[in-house]
Amino acid sequence: MSDDQESKTEAASERKIREAVEKGDVPFSREAPVFASILGLLIALSFVVRDAVTPLMQALAPFLDHPRDFALENNQDVARILEGTAIAAARFLIPVVLILGLCGLVSALVQNVPSFVGERIRPQWSRVSPAAGWGRIFGKSGQVEFLKSVLKFLSISLVALLLLRSEGSKAVSAMFADPSQIPDLILAVSIRLISVVCVATIVIVAADLVWSRLRWQRSLRMSKQDVKDEHKQTEGDPLVKSRLRSLAQDRSRKRMLANVKQATVVIANPTHYAIALRYARDEQPAPLVLAKGKDLVALRIREIAEANGIAVVEDKPLARSLYDSVEVDQMIPAEFYSAVAQILFFLFSKAR
Repeated sequence: MSDDQESKTEAASERKIREAVEKGDVPFSREAPVFASILGLLIALSFVVRDAVTPLMQALAPFLDHPRDFALENNQDVARILEGTAIAAARFLIPVVLILGLCGLVSALVQNVPSFVGERIRPQWSRVSPAAGWGRIFGKSGQVEFLKSVLKFLSISLVALLLLRSEGSKAVSAMFADPSQIPDLILAVSIRLISVVCVATIVIVAADLVWSRLRWQRSLRMSKQDVKDEHKQTEGDPLVKSRLRSLAQDRSRKRMLANVKQATVVIANPTHYAIALRYARDEQPAPLVLAKGKDLVALRIREIAEANGIAVVEDKPLARSLYDSVEVDQMIPAEFYSAVAQILFFLFSKAR
């Protein structure tokens, strides 16, 4: 496996990258959504929870201060108490859940364009294969994930320890504070703790973003043979293309020779060139080249013309000039009108 990976020294082609994206194989950092969730929690604590804590504490305070005042004699009493508590808790929890979900969604959208790939949800044996699982755990990817987990644990633990040491006096004073002030004290410490954790994990998240993209690019690398094979698939095998080109030329040559039977005259260099012309005064303003060729093709044109009673006129300069200047299915240029007209006039006069 390592030898196969080492042989892949070429960067992925645009086609391979496009196919990978279509299959849902895109670079994705697992740390980015985690960081986004922590950041979302910080936003929620700073702007939402602070205003929601007070109503929640007001709803819970009577139960804590005077529990005997609330008789639970029937289901209606229980439902009434739970309803009030649930409403207060919902005002506290719903904004937090929405903010966390939105931050996680944004972190995923920032990394890649959203797309639905059916192949990603199709059952695959490799996902439940013990061998594949051990490979993921103890392979390079698993080692990196383990290292990231250790770094996160150490950084967060260190930050929490330092913060708790600095906030220790406040924790002691909270024990003797008014109970109504305790939520605000806990909230303030939580905001400071999560703020420091966010700053501490930024480096890990940035490194994971870079590493996940580099790992993805490396997984798409191609060997020199892969590049050649893809080039053949995209551009076509040179041998096959040459064969197809040869077949197309053969078909074109056969069609051209079949048109010689419709020619009015064949102008030829005795052995090298032959041009079959057709002139019908009512069909086109100038003679039309039906076929042309040299050497063996010229000889074949002459043979077809002679077999069908078509005149063959030998004129070396004119035959060579027409061969070089005019393509098949084109009318001759005006510069050849005079020379060709003399030949046609001679043939028409002879026919009369």
